[in-house]
Amino acid sequence: MGLSLRVRRRGGTKKVIIPATSCSEDEEIAIPSQFQCPISYELMKDPVIIASGITYDRENIEKWFESGYQTCPVTNTVLSSLEQIPNHTIRRMIQGWCGSSLGGGIERIPTPRVPVTSHQVSEICEKLYAATRRGDHAVCGEMVGKLKKLGKESERNRKCVRENGAGLVLCVCFDAFSGNANATLLLEEIVSVLTWMSPIGSEGQSELTSTSSFSRLVELLRNGDQNAAFLVKELLELNVAHVHALTKINGVEEAFLKSITRDTICVNSLISIHYMILANQETVSRFLELDLVNITVEMLVDSDNSVCEKALMVLNAVCDTNEGREIVRRNELVIPILVKKILKITEKKSLVSVMWKICKSGDGSEVEEALRLGAFKKLVVMLQVGCGEGTKEKVTELLKMMNKVMKTNGFVDRSYSSSTEFKHVKKPF
Repeated sequence: MGLSLRVRRRGGTKKVIIPATSCSEDEEIAIPSQFQCPISYELMKDPVIIASGITYDRENIEKWFESGYQTCPVTNTVLSSLEQIPNHTIRRMIQGWCGSSLGGGIERIPTPRVPVTSHQVSEICEKLYAATRRGDHAVCGEMVGKLKKLGKESERNRKCVRENGAGLVLCVCFDAFSGNANATLLLEEIVSVLTWMSPIGSEGQSELTSTSSFSRLVELLRNGDQNAAFLVKELLELNVAHVHALTKINGVEEAFLKSITRDTICVNSLISIHYMILANQETVSRFLELDLVNITVEMLVDSDNSVCEKALMVLNAVCDTNEGREIVRRNELVIPILVKKILKITEKKSLVSVMWKICKSGDGSEVEEALRLGAFKKLVVMLQVGCGEGTKEKVTELLKMMNKVMKTNGFVDRSYSSSTEFKHVKKPF
C-alpha cells in the first residue's frame, strides 16, 4: 500500500490511515518524527542532508532552493553550500520501518537513484562530441543512450542535462550523421531526447535546419516518427525563417499529408502545415493538389476538439487565397460542419473566420445554407457568451448577411428581432 492514503497531522506528527482489508479494521499508524520531512511532514522517500546538518526529502528541499532561498528552512541560517548529500542511514531506517510490524504494512520505499551531476553530464557530452567529430557511430549511440536513460529517471536529471549543453551537442551529432543512410536508429534516438530539450538555442537550430538535417527530419516524419513531427513544429515556432527553409525540401508537403492521414492524426503536423501556408503562399497550391482541404474537412466530422481546432486553423490559412476559398466552398460538408461545431469548439476564432471568408466571398448560397441550418441563433449565443474583438466583428458581419437574406426572402424570424438579442452588435440589423 502506498502513501496516497488519507493522512492527517496531530501535534506535529503524521498519522497514516491504513484502509481495512477483508480481515482487519482500519489501522492508524504514526510516522516517527525523524522519518518526516521538516518541510512537508510527509514520510521521506529520498532523504538528503544539507550544509546545516538537517535532513530533508530531496524533492522538497530542491523546490525550496529553486524558489530562491539559500537558507535552512528549520534553522534559517544562510547555507555555505546548496549541496545535498544522500542520508543513507535514515533511508535504510525508513525502509526497515516500512517493512516491519511498526510500519503497519506501509509500502517499502524504493532505494532512490542518485541524481546525475553537472560533471557527469559534461563528461558524456564531451565523449559524444569527440565521437561525432571522428564519425564513431557506435560511441555516439552509446552516449545518446546514456542521456536518454538519465532523462527517464527524473525531471531533475532532465534539467541537469539541459543546463549543461547537451542540446547543442545532440544537434551537432544529428547534423553530422543526417546524410548517413545507416544512422536512422541513432537519429531517432537523438530526436527523442531533443523533444525534452525545448527550447533549442539558436546554434542548435542552425544545425537542425541545415538542408541535410531538415531533409532527414522530414524523412523521419514521413515514416511516422511523432518525435520528429514535434521537433519540426518547435523549430517553426521558434523562427519563421525555418519555414522558408522547410518548404524548399522536395516532398515536404507529401510527408506532412502522410503524417496527418495515419490512424492517429498528428496534431503537430497540422500546426506545421498551418505555419507553412501562412509563410509561403506558393505552398498552398501544392497542398491543394494533394487534397488537403478534403482531408482536413473529414477530420472535423468526428475528431476530438484539439484536432478540430488545428484543422480549422489550416482551413483558415487556406481561405486566405482565392484558389483555397473556391475549393473550400465546393466541399458540401463545410457549411454543415461549421454550423454544427459553432458551440462545440472551445476555440472558435478559426471556425468563425473560415465561415466569414467563404460567405463574404461567395454568391450568397453559403449564407442561405448556414441560415437554414441554424447558424443565426448559434452566432447570437456566441455574442452573448462573449468572444474576442476580431471574432466578434466577423460574427456581427455574418449576422448582418443572414439578416439581409431573411428579409429579402421574406422569412424574418421575429424571435431574434428584439434589441436585447443584439446588445453586443455595433449596428442594428
